[in-house]
Amino acid sequence: MSADLVELVHRLGAPRALVVGDVMLDRYVWGDAERISQEAPVALLRADRREERLGGASSVATLLRALGAEVELVGVVGDDADGGRTWRLLAGLDVTADGLIADPSRPTTVKERYIGRAQARHPQQMLRVDFESREPVSGGVERKLREAVEAAVRRADVVLVSDYDKGVCTPGLLAATVAAAKARGVKVVADPTRGGDYGKYAGCSAVTPNRLEAGLATGRTIRSADDALRSAAELRDRLGLEAGVVTLDKDGMALAHRDGRAAMFPTRPRQVYDITGAGDMVMAALGLALAAGADYDPAIRLANAAGGLEVERVGVVPVTRDELLADLLAGAAGSTGDKVVSLPALVADLGRRRRAGQRVAFTNGCFDVLHAGHVEYLREARRQADCLVVGLNADAGVRQLKGPTRPVNGADARAAVLAALADVDYVTVFADPTPLALIKAVRPDVLVKGGDYRKDQVVGAAEVEAHGGRVHLAGFRPGFSTTTTIDRMRAA
Repeated sequence: MSADLVELVHRLGAPRALVVGDVMLDRYVWGDAERISQEAPVALLRADRREERLGGASSVATLLRALGAEVELVGVVGDDADGGRTWRLLAGLDVTADGLIADPSRPTTVKERYIGRAQARHPQQMLRVDFESREPVSGGVERKLREAVEAAVRRADVVLVSDYDKGVCTPGLLAATVAAAKARGVKVVADPTRGGDYGKYAGCSAVTPNRLEAGLATGRTIRSADDALRSAAELRDRLGLEAGVVTLDKDGMALAHRDGRAAMFPTRPRQVYDITGAGDMVMAALGLALAAGADYDPAIRLANAAGGLEVERVGVVPVTRDELLADLLAGAAGSTGDKVVSLPALVADLGRRRRAGQRVAFTNGCFDVLHAGHVEYLREARRQADCLVVGLNADAGVRQLKGPTRPVNGADARAAVLAALADVDYVTVFADPTPLALIKAVRPDVLVKGGDYRKDQVVGAAEVEAHGGRVHLAGFRPGFSTTTTIDRMRAA
C-alpha cells in the first residue's frame, strides 16, 4: 500500500499557495442530444441545465482550496459581467483575490462547453466556444500584477504559475515572480503553455508540461519513457530548473531532477470520462505536497493519484482530501497481492484507514472450498463497514477443527481466493486455536459471524462491545457448506 502517501496527506496541514496566471470562467450547457438538426447535419442539443465553474488559474485555486490549502490568486479579468461572476465565485470559495485586476481593455476569458447525453448514457462534450483575448497585458496592468505578486509571495509557501497563453504570463511578470520567490526560498512550479518561448520559465523550480507541450518545446515526439525522460532533462538543463516533470496522461509522469534522479511514475488504470482539468489537478496536488515539504517523488505520486481521480469526472470537479485518501486506500486494497498481509502490516494499514474516518469489519473462518454461501456471507459482512478484514485459520487450525482430511486447500491458496473477492479488503492468517488475539489486535468496529451462531457463542463479542463496537450475525443460507460440497464432489 502507498502508506507514505496516506501519511503525507495526513500531514499536509494548510499550506499557503500563490497562484499566478490566466483566470477563466468555464460555462457548461448540459442537455440531451436527441437527433440531427433539419437545418444542417449537426447534432441538436436540447439544453436543460447551465453551470459555471472557475477555470485556468482560478481552477487551480479552486482545486487547491478543496484540498485544504489557503490560496491567493493574481491574474486579470475583464471589466464585464463575466468578470463580476468570477469575483463572486472566488469569494464564495474564500480565495484571496486582492491581486485580481479588472482590465476594461479585454474580455474575461470564458470557455463555454456543450455537453450532450445520448439515450441516457454518460454525457460527452460536443463543442467548446472560447471568448478571449491572447494579447499580452499592457505595461500598466503588468506593473500592477508585479506589485501584487511581490506582496503575496511574502505570505506563500509555494507559487504556481498557470499559463494558458492568454496574455498574463509575460516574460517580465514571470521574471519578477521567480526573483521574488527565490529571495524568500519559495518554490515556483509552472504549468507552461503549448509552444511559445519557454525561456520565460527560466529559474523556476519545476515545469510540468504534458506530452505534447514537452515534445513541442524540445523538438521531439514523445512515444516512450526514454523520450519523456530526455525531454524532462533537456528542459531542466536549458531553463536551470530543480526538476523537469513531463505528464504523460495514462502513462503517468517522468521526472528528471538536478541531483541526477531520473524516474518514471506510472499511474493506476482509470475509467476516463473527461480529461478536462486533469493538468490543473496535477498542478494543484503537486504544489500542495511541495508546499508541505514533500520531496518530488512522493509529490508526483500524489499528483498522479489526484489527476487519476479528476479524469473519472466530467468537467473540472474539485477533489477533496478525504476523497484522495479514500482513493489511495481503495487502490491499495485493489491488488490481491497487497490484500494478504501480516498482522503488524494489517494493524498499521487499519490505523491509516481509521485516521481517514473509515470503519472496520472483521470476520474469520476456514473458507476451505469457497461456495455461494461464503460469497453472500462476505458480501453482507463488507456492507457493515468501510473495509472488511478476514481472519483465516492456518492449516493446523483447520485440521484441529475439521479433522485430518482438511483443509483441502492450503492456507496460501485459500488466502489467494479470498483476496480475489472485491468485498474482501484484507486477509491475515492466524495460528491460534481461536481468533481472540487477532480480534483484540484489530479492534473491529463490527464483528461479523454467521447466523447459525448466537451472540454469546461468538468469540470476541464481549471484547468488541467493550470498546464500543457491535456484533452482527449475518443471514444463514441453508444448503451450502464446505462439507456437503466436498461430499457431492466425491459422490460425483
